[in-house]
Amino acid sequence: QVQLVESGGGLVQSGGSLRLCCANSGRTLSGYNVGWFRQAPGKEREFVAAVIWNDIITSYADSVKGRVSISRDNAKTSVYLKMNSLKPEDTAVYYCAAAGRSIRIGIRPTEYAYWGKGTQVTVTS
Repeated sequence: QVQLVESGGGLVQSGGSLRLCCANSGRTLSGYNVGWFRQAPGKEREFVAAVIWNDIITSYADSVKGRVSISRDNAKTSVYLKMNSLKPEDTAVYYCAAAGRSIRIGIRPTEYAYWGKGTQVTVTS
């Protein structure tokens, strides 16, 4: 059973950092591909970053590449999204999502079966 819960969002000034956490209600995320998406008001949900089940392959959207890193904790219960050099255009609700084991990283929302409810990130100028 997969029940994703995001945390770590908040209000931060431009140039600041945040670390978002995606947890599976205390259960393992081992064996799942996990992705982060975001949705700003009036815009479609867009891909941010993802990691495949064995942590060997990661992928990042061009808009965040070099500023964001995705990682999984050693216990395999959480996936983190560390965001640096935040910009006002990063303001959005951030969602984590999980999909079954695959060597292919999904970058479209339709490729993920499980979703959290999101955490708000607001970056002020």
